[in-house]
Amino acid sequence: MGWKYRIGLILIGTVVLIWVTSAEVTQSIFTAYRHPFVLTWLGASLLIVYLPISLLNDQIKSCIVKARKSPGTFSALTPSDSPMKSPLKNGRKGSDLELQHLMLRKDSDLDLEPEEESASFSRVDSAHPAKNHGKLLSWDLVKASFMLAPLWFLTEYLSNGALALTSVASTTILSSTAGLFTLVFGTILGQDSFNISKAVAVIMTITGVAMTTLGKTWSTDEAENAIDDSSDQHSLWGDALGLCSAVSYGLFTILLKKSAGEGGSHVDMQRIFGYIGLFTLFGLWWLIWPLSWLGLEPVFSLPTTIKVDEVLLANGILGSVVSDYFWCLPVLLSPI
Repeated sequence: MGWKYRIGLILIGTVVLIWVTSAEVTQSIFTAYRHPFVLTWLGASLLIVYLPISLLNDQIKSCIVKARKSPGTFSALTPSDSPMKSPLKNGRKGSDLELQHLMLRKDSDLDLEPEEESASFSRVDSAHPAKNHGKLLSWDLVKASFMLAPLWFLTEYLSNGALALTSVASTTILSSTAGLFTLVFGTILGQDSFNISKAVAVIMTITGVAMTTLGKTWSTDEAENAIDDSSDQHSLWGDALGLCSAVSYGLFTILLKKSAGEGGSHVDMQRIFGYIGLFTLFGLWWLIWPLSWLGLEPVFSLPTTIKVDEVLLANGILGSVVSDYFWCLPVLLSPI
């Protein structure tokens, strides 16, 4: 295994621990504040903190590059290139006029070559900017983030909705079926290939999901009423939402990897997550009203205690800002 693959496995293990912990905290939040939309919108919006972090990184890199540049243009010249020594090197004594002519010619060459080279690069960059630099332009990055933001929000919302209706164990196991949908979407979009080892892994995953779905699962606040038929109905709805979240997760993973390129070489991942947070913060808040009108969400209200506010914010930072970025790194560093 290469070092990237090992780092990817370590990060995946870390993300699993964070996700399970966050799921337990989320389900405890629902006992006092049952608003999956608000929890999802807050967690996804907090990703906006990656925008200033990305800009700060760019400034630091720019300062480092400027510090490493040579102080003068003539420092790159070798002694053999000196115009004063070239006539003497051949054993000839040039006149003052000839020496001045050589010096002026050398200076003009030094002045013109960088301009010609810069012009050449600008012509190539304007024709194929993404291919030359291997990076998406700022506008392309914004468009990619704009398309990914609703899909990521849907994935998180369905997962939180499942936690409100069923157990953490059931939601976690159902979320593991994302590997199946990732493989399916990856094969369809040409990002992955199907083989025997992947087929065995998918079969094992589906078997575990079937065993979990057929069993009786319920959320924490419904444990005492598990015998009631309504609890079973809620459990089935929660399992359905967990499965839909896995489908959305698989599609998001493939589209993210397709946009980011091999190893994330095409995009700045901090910036793309920052834009996802930006679009969620200002573009998706209004969905609470139609969801409430349809009866899918309770009428919007703010948390009644400061403790709930603190838990919501801490869970959003840990369960979204930290875990989402840790998750995307192994996705880009490791095979699908």
